[in-house]
Parts: sequence; structure tokens; C-alpha cells
Amino acid sequence: MALVGMVLCKTTLRQSVRLNCLQTHGCILKNLLVYSTGTSKSHCMVTGRTVNLAHNRHLHIRRALHVTQPTMATGVLSEEEIFKKKSLQDYLKKVETEYRDFLKSVNMPECEHLDAEIMKFRRTRVTHLAPLVEYAKNLELKLEECEETEALLKDEDPDIRELADIDMRACLEAIQDLRHKILSRLIPVDESDASDLILEVTAGVGGQEAMLFTAEVFDMYQRFAAFHGWLFEILEYMPSEIGGLRHATASISGPQSYMKMKFEGGVHRVQRVPRTEKQGRMHTSTITVVVLPQPTEINFTINAKDLRIETKRASGAGGQHVNTTDSAVRIVHIPTGVVSECQQERSQLKNREKAMQVLRAKLYSLRLEEETSKRYHARKIQIGTKGRSEKVRTYNFSQDRITDHRIGKTLHDVEEFMLGEELLEEINEALQQFSEQEALMDLLDELVSEN
Repeated sequence: MALVGMVLCKTTLRQSVRLNCLQTHGCILKNLLVYSTGTSKSHCMVTGRTVNLAHNRHLHIRRALHVTQPTMATGVLSEEEIFKKKSLQDYLKKVETEYRDFLKSVNMPECEHLDAEIMKFRRTRVTHLAPLVEYAKNLELKLEECEETEALLKDEDPDIRELADIDMRACLEAIQDLRHKILSRLIPVDESDASDLILEVTAGVGGQEAMLFTAEVFDMYQRFAAFHGWLFEILEYMPSEIGGLRHATASISGPQSYMKMKFEGGVHRVQRVPRTEKQGRMHTSTITVVVLPQPTEINFTINAKDLRIETKRASGAGGQHVNTTDSAVRIVHIPTGVVSECQQERSQLKNREKAMQVLRAKLYSLRLEEETSKRYHARKIQIGTKGRSEKVRTYNFSQDRITDHRIGKTLHDVEEFMLGEELLEEINEALQQFSEQEALMDLLDELVSEN
């Protein structure tokens, strides 16, 4: 059977060795991670308020994955379980029939009288379906080969059993590869995945403790950007007079930046004993994270007459320009009431550009949400809406755990997680995997209902 995800040992980890394949219980586990024991600790720099981006960019090369004990939701299926779905098998048969019919029609002389656009569509469709049909046919042949080889594993001749074992391993590996290729071609593509993004963090319930954690999470995302080599630009930063961060906005640009960050949106809850708590009582605080895809000029435009632009004097700590010039900018999109503000820069022009950048991302996100709700009106996506009010993750410092409530995945070592590197990457990969599976199931259900 195919293995989805990774296998982790329960000891403290330091070194990893990647194996191409490993036989266990008659199966091939590709890309299995095997770890040797040891200890390795890195001091968390979150509360120090200093982020050494150059250092953190290459830190992951020297440090291996830390201990995790994931508890995945029962809804996450393996590739083998997905391929047992009748809807998938029915769809693959339908695709094969469509491919053969279209292939036959484009090669028949009597079909030349058909409309040019129809013939163009059929040729394009044949080209698109050809790899999928080939993968499905090869998978069918490999499954038959495995059944034949399995009988030889019980042969009395040890030499035959040894050869059969080698063939079985190669066959299982080929099956896993073909299943992965088929699913990769079927999973719907999110048009926003190639976008850059706007990140917003805002302190919620919990007073100073919420603001302190907001600052820590903002730093975590800044290091996560450095970990991937993305550009992280602070657009707005509103610190609290009593410590911590009230609100901050940043733009993140780089390959797969939105795809890897899009599931961070929602309410993040922190449970810990504050430093100022003398009686050792546990406090629960929340912060809100918003992740917005950043549109390009090509795919999204805003009519200037729909905007109301206001200027005011900047407020808060920030230097001599505060309260001396009208550098702060507030832009209101009149039809929707969406508001964007920026006072980060000394220049009114720069603040206007950054406020406009955030406004465009907010409006683009609203449009995408409307399209998504129309498409999935009959079924709620289990991965969540990535909305502001949805509780997505809990950070429990006393239990040293992070739990993502959307997929039931729990990781341990909060300090390591807040470094914004491998553990944050791991949880987002799990969310991406589950989201893709949900999208595939939605597609198959939709196709079945049409038939």
C-alpha cells in the first residue's frame, strides 16, 4: 500500500538519512526518514525581538526535523484508499472512453466536415487526456503483475522466492508512482497558489498576553519567509505601549509563498502562564491571522471612482515625522466598505502605495471567496474556510504541543515550532495534502452527480 506522509521515530532527533525504498511487511515505503538519536537545541529568538534573517535562512541545512507525534484526522485517506473509491474508478473509465472516442473521430476522414472549433477542442482534449489514460492502463497492468508475482512468493524454491521478492518490490514502487501521477493530474489547481500574499496579524482576546503572542507569531512568519528565501516587507507595524504587537501587515513574495501560507488564516489560540502571572495561573489568549493572495494588475483592477482616500497625521511611536505631517493614508472602497490603512512610511506617497496594495488583496480575496462559495454551495470544505472567526490552531506551552484542529494533527516542541522552519513546514504540508484530497473528492462527487 502507498504511504502518505512521513514516519518519525519517538526519540530526540538530530540526523536523518533518506532511503529510496525500504521493505517492510512486504511493502515499499518511499522517502522514509530514518533518524539517529541525539540532542540538538536552538534558542528561540522570538521574544528577543531581533530576527537574524541571514542566519535563519540556512539554519535548516544543519538542523534535522525535531520530534513530532502527529495524530491525523481519520478523514485523511491513503492513496490506496482513494483508488478504492468507486467514483474514482468510474471517472477513469469515463475518461478512457472519452479519449478513445475523440481519438477515433479526429482520425476519421468522414469527421473532417465537422466545425473547426469542435475538431480543435477534440484534439486538445485528446492531448490532455493521453497521459492520464496511459498512467491508468499501466497501473492496471502493474496490479495484475503484482497478483501474479504474489503467488511466486510462496514457491518452494528459495531462488524463485528471492527473485519474486525483488520483482514485487519494484512492482509496488511502480504502482505508488503511477497512483501519484494520476492524482496529480486530477487534483484541481488553485489559481491563487502562484500568487504572492498579504499577511495580517491582529491581537485578539487576552490583553497584553495576546499582544505579546501576536509579536511572536509575526516573527515566526518572518523567519518562515527567510527559511524559504522569500521577500518579507513590513507594510504596517503597530506595537503596544505595554509590550507586544497590536496589529501588523506584511507582504510576502516568492515561489509557492501563498500556497504554503494560505492555511495559516484564522484564529490562533495560545495557552500558557504569562510572565507577569504571580500565582501560576494558565491564561488563554487569541490572535487573528489573515492571509490574502496578492493579485496582479492583469487579473484584477479597481475603478478609481470607487475609492475614497483620506490622509491624517501618523500616530504612535515612530520618530519626528509623527504628528507633524499628514503622512498616514486611509483608503475606503465605497461599494464594499473595505478599508485599508498605512502609516509605516514617512512619505504619504509610499503609504498610499502600500495601503492600495493591501486593499487590492482584500478585494481580490473577497471575489475568490464568492466564487468558492458558489462552487461548493452544496458541501462545506472540511479543511475550513480560512476565515477570521475560525479557530484553527492551539499552542499549549505547558503541554509543549501545537494542535491544528482542522486535521487533528498534533506536534510537540513549541519552541522549535516558533522558529518558523521544519515543523511549521510539516503542518502546512499536511494541510495542503488534506485540502487537495478534499478538492479531489469534491470533483469526483460533482462528476458522479452529473452522470
